[in-house]
Amino acid sequence: MARLAAATALVSSLAYVLPAGDAWAQAQAPQKPQERMVVDARELVYDNKNNSVSAVGDVQILYQGRTIEADKVTYDRASKRVVATGNARITESNGTVITGDRFNLTDDFRDGFIDSLRVVNPDKTRFTAPRAERTDGETFVFEKGIYTACEPCKEHPERPPLWQVRSARIIHKKSEQTIYYEDSRVEFAGIPLAYIPYMSGPDSTVKRKTGFLAPTFLNTGAVGFGVGMPYFINLAPNYDVTLTPTLLSRQGFLGQAEWRHRLENGSYNIRAAGIFQADPDAFLASPYGAGDKTFRGSLETSGKFFINPRWNFGWDLAMSTDRWFWKNYRIKSESISATTFLQESISTAYLNGQSSTAWFDLRGYYFQTLSSYDWQKQQPTVLPVLDYDKRVHKPSFLGGEVEFNVNVTYLNREKAAFKQLPVQQTYLFTQPNALYDGCAIYQKNTCLVRGIAGSVARATAEVSWRRNFIDPLGQMWTPYAQLRADIFSINPNTTGYPNYNVATIADASDDVFGRVMPGVGLMYRYPFVAKTNGWGTHIFEPVAQIIARPNETNSLRIANEDAQSLVFDTNNLFEWNGKFSGYDRVEGGTRANVGMLYTGRFGSQAYANVLVGQSYQLGGRNSYTQPDLINTGLDSGLDTDKSDFVARAQLSPFKGLLFAGAARFDESTLEAQRVDASASYSTGKFTTSVNYGRYEPQPELGIPRRREGLGLNGSVEVAQYWRVRAGVLFDLDKYKYDRELWRNQYQAAQLNPALFVPPYPNTTPFQTASMNFGINYTDECTVFDVSYTQAYADRAMGGTNKDSRTVMFRLELRTLGEISYSQNLGQSTGDGVSGTR
Repeated sequence: MARLAAATALVSSLAYVLPAGDAWAQAQAPQKPQERMVVDARELVYDNKNNSVSAVGDVQILYQGRTIEADKVTYDRASKRVVATGNARITESNGTVITGDRFNLTDDFRDGFIDSLRVVNPDKTRFTAPRAERTDGETFVFEKGIYTACEPCKEHPERPPLWQVRSARIIHKKSEQTIYYEDSRVEFAGIPLAYIPYMSGPDSTVKRKTGFLAPTFLNTGAVGFGVGMPYFINLAPNYDVTLTPTLLSRQGFLGQAEWRHRLENGSYNIRAAGIFQADPDAFLASPYGAGDKTFRGSLETSGKFFINPRWNFGWDLAMSTDRWFWKNYRIKSESISATTFLQESISTAYLNGQSSTAWFDLRGYYFQTLSSYDWQKQQPTVLPVLDYDKRVHKPSFLGGEVEFNVNVTYLNREKAAFKQLPVQQTYLFTQPNALYDGCAIYQKNTCLVRGIAGSVARATAEVSWRRNFIDPLGQMWTPYAQLRADIFSINPNTTGYPNYNVATIADASDDVFGRVMPGVGLMYRYPFVAKTNGWGTHIFEPVAQIIARPNETNSLRIANEDAQSLVFDTNNLFEWNGKFSGYDRVEGGTRANVGMLYTGRFGSQAYANVLVGQSYQLGGRNSYTQPDLINTGLDSGLDTDKSDFVARAQLSPFKGLLFAGAARFDESTLEAQRVDASASYSTGKFTTSVNYGRYEPQPELGIPRRREGLGLNGSVEVAQYWRVRAGVLFDLDKYKYDRELWRNQYQAAQLNPALFVPPYPNTTPFQTASMNFGINYTDECTVFDVSYTQAYADRAMGGTNKDSRTVMFRLELRTLGEISYSQNLGQSTGDGVSGTR
């Protein structure tokens, strides 16, 4: 009650002693709510001699969205100045908090001087200065100012932050939304590391502003050392452009530009890059590099637009003058899909629609190969690919679910793509690149056809029905019926290398044919639930499925384009439409699939899941023994009447630890044909994982050697904010083939002493395929990351003949920008990927 009386008395007194034009006097006058002053304090002190009024004790004043707090606030009527002392604090309407030892302000709190200033913005950025001045209510001048985006140390606030910018003057102009730094140095842990005479940047209220971005750096043997200075131009709130000129010491000027535009219903961007090379000879000559080109460049665009809430269309297109441009000049392209030896740029455009029960997708693809091992003329252009799926739940005449599925695909390639089957195991070593050279003349027993030359079209329409029934015993019965029809049109091109023997693949004339595949099936499941004291809940569920179809027809006439990959495992054991990955092949005959599923829950966190199963060909022709042009189905574990056994298991004894595995076992010998296993453990400070894979040879598919690998990865928090990580991948089977390769080279050298024989290879199974390690620091204001990666060349598989070693560095200072840099340590000689010398 006393405090309220003091506050009321202060307001009344101020109204008496201040002239009507003063801001403080207007606290009593009728005003708009946002202009009314509210004053709260413990006592009021009049000083008639000095013509001043003071509010003393927990003073709080609210005016025009600002709040001033202090131990004492004095108003000098003669100078019309307000002086706040003792824990002085101003909170702006946007949340910015200004603190200081002493404020000397105008009567509206807009302008004035502040001693021992500390400013905390809403985004947690901070300014400090021994003295600062604010003018026009919007310009702050910090003398000997310090800026940082780091939080002060809670235990030792006197310590300098991780990084800060110390300047002779820092000028913050709110009207321009810009902060200017004069005569500055960047300090880390109080130690100066970089001097910057002048720089400027947007303040925390800015999302987009014209100006320079963080520089980019490039250094390779072929292009030299380069520095790029991206310049961002904010043309409007919804569109902008970024220009990045880069000067390269060996190749000259590289120009890059990116245009971005956001509209009401979507957005798009266009990116372009180009260079007139000063030294083209730094690259291999065609067809292994772009050494014959003076101008090189690329053009990319992507976009997505919403027609309405259900429909959208978009594109992601990329093209370059040559396949090595993006890699040579370290230009990131979102279209690139890469593996160790195969790289390609995928362009696509699409129209997509989706509802709760239907899905439609229409798109086209263009593939640009980015490695010397592929021939661009063997890459298909796919246009269109149409997919439509519609589900009707509980139709009145059948119940259950009816599904309609449509797919239409058309593709064209200029030259046929062949893959040669090794005649014998050692063939791979006498001619290391045989797998990539293709077949000069197609022969059925020695060549696989990944794609024929000419055009291939297929249209598929399918309708299926299924319904679940649960009987009184808890058994679940699911009947299934299907009708599928396909129409194929194959128009082979029989001209040009290596297609002159294509008549052995398909008739040289156009070929149009179709197939109809009806099918009926039934699935049976019967879960048994058991609860045990101390052992949780257990569910044992036998599963059986039978599907009857006529025999598959025309498998040798079909150019299999989308069903070349077949991995038989528990994921597709009970697939109604068979185990092929695409539409070109379809399962025929009568087949039964059986399995046992176990699920266990132990306590609140532990669980286990196990599935074991097998597939049986009961009648008709086994589709997986009928090879197509790529031999899909052979060596799959399904090419016998009794399939291999497949199994998967997951076990998590407690939160953070997970064991998982999947395998395929030979049905007669139980020898593992395919094994995938992993173990992972994660806590807040420590994470680790172990991955193992082993795949037996599949000679009918052109894979003559076993593939076996072991991967180890882990990271550990070594201190607050610091984390160290490392990983290694071992090729456990490579040493056998290195010895065989050496033996062949040694034998060849006995016949021709001029040939070089390398040192005898390592004979231990733990051959390192790749390794990496790095260190990372991340806190609220800084990200620092350094990593090293090395990939070891596999000479037996062709391609690069030198190990690839890369160092990457990244430093991000919140609000100031990011600098990243990568450096290859050593260049591959004619590596077939980068096209460099």
